[in-house]
Amino acid sequence: MMDKHVFKSEPEEAGIRIDIYLAAKMGISRSFAQQLVKTGEVVINDKSVKPNHKIGSQDIIAVQLEVQDVLTVEAEALPLNVVYEDKDIIVVNKARGMVVHPAAGNPNGTLVNALLYHCRGELSGINGIIRPGIVHRLDKDTSGVMVAAKTDEAHRGLAAQIKSHTACRTYWALVHGNISEERGTVEAPIGRHPKDRIKMAVTFKHGREAVTHFSVLKRYGEYTWIECKLETGRTHQIRVHMAYIGHPVVNDPLYGYKKDRFPISGQALHSHCLDLVHPVTGTVMHFEAPAPTDFKACLQQAAAQSNNE
Repeated sequence: MMDKHVFKSEPEEAGIRIDIYLAAKMGISRSFAQQLVKTGEVVINDKSVKPNHKIGSQDIIAVQLEVQDVLTVEAEALPLNVVYEDKDIIVVNKARGMVVHPAAGNPNGTLVNALLYHCRGELSGINGIIRPGIVHRLDKDTSGVMVAAKTDEAHRGLAAQIKSHTACRTYWALVHGNISEERGTVEAPIGRHPKDRIKMAVTFKHGREAVTHFSVLKRYGEYTWIECKLETGRTHQIRVHMAYIGHPVVNDPLYGYKKDRFPISGQALHSHCLDLVHPVTGTVMHFEAPAPTDFKACLQQAAAQSNNE
């Protein structure tokens, strides 16, 4: 369910950044306002803008806000695979099928609900009540390692590492096709799909910088098991980039082939490793989440099909 807010800027408000304007008008955090702009929930005079856009005099600003975004998120005793935890951060191995934070259609049962219960509410408040502690996200059907912040100090430190690309995120994916080169880089801007607002796409007109490095781990005839390292963290980045170069992720419901019949719910994509510097102690840290059973089953099926060719 969506709640639409419409504002008209005054002459004296001209020149204010849209994220600052929305934070003041709606009583939300600036980072949450930026997220709304980035995901296309904010339009000015019926056009999408960037978070650093400066409004003009008498602009019509429309915001589509999920009703859940203004509600209290409840703590829930849900299964949680904790990889590491201290007083500042918590690293988890997110299960495939678990949504990271509440949104339309998923008001509960999310990672945030589980974290609130496990951490007794001790999570960073920088991203507001709907996304406490969330520094980066994984898609619902992407499994694997991710970090959350328990304090604002830790949140700021982790966010800075992700923004400066010093935190390294490594993913495993099974993709279509036999990639000829051993490694490569996809550098293509990503933005909201011009016709299908559910999807993202490579777009050079309104897209934001996106860089994905990949290397081949193993080839299975018509499939390739690859490792991907992200420089940027755009929505659906690996899925969009691999589809863009003709090697969509196996079983991807948005960007892949509908004929896929692999033993996995959603895309064969797994967040395998996370390398970072502890935002408070300065300790260099490395975390891994082993390939889950369903991802291994996909590799086995690809190998079997390759052997039968």
